[in-house]
Amino acid sequence: MGKTSEGVSTVARTKDRQRALARAKLERQIARRAAAARRKRQIQAGTAAGIALVLVVLGGLWIGGVFEPDKVDPLAQKCAWTTEAAEGSKDVGRPPTEKILENGFQTMKLTTNKGELEALIDVSKVPCTAASFTFLAGKDYFKDTKCHRLTTEGIFVLQCGDPAANGKGGPGYKFADENLPTPAASTPATDPSASASAAPPAGKVVYKAGTIAMANSGADTNGSQFFIVYQDSTMDPNYAVLGTVTKGLDVVQTLAKAGTAEGNTDGAPKEEVVIQSLTMSAGEPAPSASASTAPSASSAPSASTS
Repeated sequence: MGKTSEGVSTVARTKDRQRALARAKLERQIARRAAAARRKRQIQAGTAAGIALVLVVLGGLWIGGVFEPDKVDPLAQKCAWTTEAAEGSKDVGRPPTEKILENGFQTMKLTTNKGELEALIDVSKVPCTAASFTFLAGKDYFKDTKCHRLTTEGIFVLQCGDPAANGKGGPGYKFADENLPTPAASTPATDPSASASAAPPAGKVVYKAGTIAMANSGADTNGSQFFIVYQDSTMDPNYAVLGTVTKGLDVVQTLAKAGTAEGNTDGAPKEEVVIQSLTMSAGEPAPSASASTAPSASSAPSASTS
């Protein structure tokens, strides 16, 4: 049986609708693709702008030095104030670790019940030691402390700076050796007429009269104890030289003549010596040619012995 005109019309409308649906689907796909492309372009543009901004910021930071490695002050590393708790310690804090004076000279002034002494310190040779004494002096650390040890044979020193007055006290921290003297290279020929300062034995040094050096209990264990050499003394080169007495050495030499309290060659001074104050001047330029400078050699007894 053939199709009626009504059947043909229905089929045509169905095909038209299918084509319309297909066209609409295609248009939606095209629209979605266009939208996706716009979003992609926007994202890419935003990303590029963001990257550009980041690069600009990073460039500014780089120019400003933000990404440079932290600059470590070698002097701050050297002046490491290592905690060392000990019997008789008097802890008043720690010296600074930055802006440490590196050059110039300082004057140490010791006022004692026996008289005054002054010493010249070449800071370039002992920046850490000078910084420690400057800090402790500012805290009145040495006020009313006794010089606890006098040695009158073999070596000739007066040892001070111990708040416990027994050879064991300190500031609660220690620091490394500085300005150690160079020992004699070989044993000199025997000459009875030669002075000790002229010919130290191999491995020894002569600490000249007037030398101030750090007492210690071993390498790199400096604290607050120091000694004053009142007569040339031959010792091991194990004690950091702080400076030289420029005024008042006769005060120490006079009390040394009285000997020790027990009459021994090594012990507490018979005439009690009390530091009433110890001060450190601010940095100064080089002294005149006539002024004394720090000696190249010096030595002292261990801070652990009394």
